[in-house]
Amino acid sequence: MQLFVGLGNPGGKYAANRHNIGFMALDRIAEDHGFAPWRSKFQAEVSEGVLNGEKTILLKPMTFMNLSGQSVGEAMRFYKLAPGDVTVFHDELDLAPGKLKVKMGGGHAGHNGLRSIHQHIGAEYQRVRLGIGHPGHKDKVAPYVLSDFAKAEQGWLDDLMRGIADGAGQLAKGDPAKFMNAVALRTAPPRSSGGSRGPAKTPVRADEPAPTPKPEKPRATPQTDPEPDTRSALQRLADKFR
Repeated sequence: MQLFVGLGNPGGKYAANRHNIGFMALDRIAEDHGFAPWRSKFQAEVSEGVLNGEKTILLKPMTFMNLSGQSVGEAMRFYKLAPGDVTVFHDELDLAPGKLKVKMGGGHAGHNGLRSIHQHIGAEYQRVRLGIGHPGHKDKVAPYVLSDFAKAEQGWLDDLMRGIADGAGQLAKGDPAKFMNAVALRTAPPRSSGGSRGPAKTPVRADEPAPTPKPEKPRATPQTDPEPDTRSALQRLADKFR
């Protein structure tokens, strides 16, 4: 069994905040994979379903960000899970908007939600770091993460959410590399070279001499040659001194 945790703050006031991107990720997984309706349990909103054959619990703590660990710890104890069975989706200031990285263990880097989870279950859980970019100065961080995504950001945000849902089964199976590849196919799809190509050249075998180029046909030239001079020598001399 896997426990997927999305971090955010409860209530409509915060629903579209950058800090709530973890909630958004779980909502998209639940919608795209036909999970059960959300219900209240463990001081959280909970939904159950199956991803790639793995039973998965989606958990959105309703304790506000700073107390997220209370809810995660309660759910872990109920399902008798280890920290390694937990994956936390959270906003990441140190990644460019739309970028995603998966990390196992490590510090909380000042993120209050992760700090609380550390206090309740330790550090050895998996994180999906969802890039939202940095406002440029630490004094601007709080209002930045608690403000809504701009309209101009909706394109990459939707691509990122779709990619997360596409790869969720691989993440539940313990293959973060395939999960990140699925996300990349949505956020950075391969582009065709475009344009028309000329006829393919016939390859020359190494044991064959290169074909001798055919001589070019002489091009037609405009008729600009002078007409023959029919004057007598005396006429030509006289014309010269005119």
